[in-house]
Amino acid sequence: MKVLMISLNYAPEVTGVGKYSAELAEWLALRGHTVRVITASPYYPEWRVQAGYNSRTYATEQLNNVSVIRVPFWCPKRPSGLKRILHLMSFAFFAIPAAVLQIAWRPQAVWLVEPPLFASPMALVAARIASASFWLHVQDYEIDAAFRLGILKGRAARKLASSAEKWLMSRADVVSTPSAAMTRLAVQKGVLCEKAFTFPNWVDMQHAHSDSTDNSYRSQLALGRGVQVVLYSGNLGLKQGLEVIADAAKLLSWREDIMFVICGAGPARTFLLDKARGLPNVKFLDLQPKERFHELLALADMHVLPQRADAADLVMPSKLGAMLSSNRPVIATANEGTELWDVVNSVGLAVEPESPTALTHAILRLANDRSLRERLGALGRQYAASNLAKESILLQFEARLRSSVKAKRGVGDEAPTT
Repeated sequence: MKVLMISLNYAPEVTGVGKYSAELAEWLALRGHTVRVITASPYYPEWRVQAGYNSRTYATEQLNNVSVIRVPFWCPKRPSGLKRILHLMSFAFFAIPAAVLQIAWRPQAVWLVEPPLFASPMALVAARIASASFWLHVQDYEIDAAFRLGILKGRAARKLASSAEKWLMSRADVVSTPSAAMTRLAVQKGVLCEKAFTFPNWVDMQHAHSDSTDNSYRSQLALGRGVQVVLYSGNLGLKQGLEVIADAAKLLSWREDIMFVICGAGPARTFLLDKARGLPNVKFLDLQPKERFHELLALADMHVLPQRADAADLVMPSKLGAMLSSNRPVIATANEGTELWDVVNSVGLAVEPESPTALTHAILRLANDRSLRERLGALGRQYAASNLAKESILLQFEARLRSSVKAKRGVGDEAPTT
């Protein structure tokens, strides 16, 4: 099949949407499909365009058998609500010429990841002209989240944005999300059940390992013998509720055998550095290279995954699968009844969101009970292997993609792929 992917984020970004979009494209290429990607220059999560890339010009490159088309976009240094919207709009606008040029290539499937929803009209039109299947993958519900978290305000604006979102989603041939709860929400927004598809964020279990012996991070961070590590690794966003980690660290500053390690980049990093200033039990790491990712996860004695209550079921944190695969217990902040709570409560500890006291109690419970840490860690890894294994997830995706293309064109792989 010939697949045109449109994703704001892509390799060499190592976290979030960029990681998954690149792994999907490269997997499809290895399976014999021809894949082209329209994307921006790498900038996330630092919100700074990486060296060697230019956000002001169009460019093309070949990455692991995938043709990558970079389009101009605006990358704000401090992404506020309005700036973030303009940022997303800039990518959608400059992606239009690139998408138009790809129509002549006659892709059989156009795959768009949201955000940005602003790119949906362009992707839909390109798919229709090319007689291609249009697949919309909702990584998070950006409109709902923006209004719930106070990034956007106004009843009229919300009604208009929601109406546009529902109209665009109803025009897609397939709408996928990373979780069952998000898929149910898509149906509530008007997507037909037969068009809805749950497409989880996967884990590469072949490379995930749990060995903590001779972990180089322990010497790098000068961690004494017997010190337990509470790890958060990922994007440091302003609206994620990450301050609860620093608050918990302050409450546990008397425990010399518990060290909080915060690894990542993003707009909230400066805020967290200020909040943790003077605390002897907090250490920061910059975003780590892909090659050391699994060793970093193995540093943890336990992982923490904060999520604000008002973002519940609008996004399924992509980092959860990797945490579970590391054979370490996970503490997530989630309300009962949300999918994050359902998953973590069965294999880890789920506590009240935005409550430093609740998080502190959970950390102490694990720190004081090695057998509980080991049991929950093993349960988490078993869950990841059974439900989130990369090859299984992507084979299911490929089968659904084939059926979608066949339904649209009446053909599958027999169509030309070059």
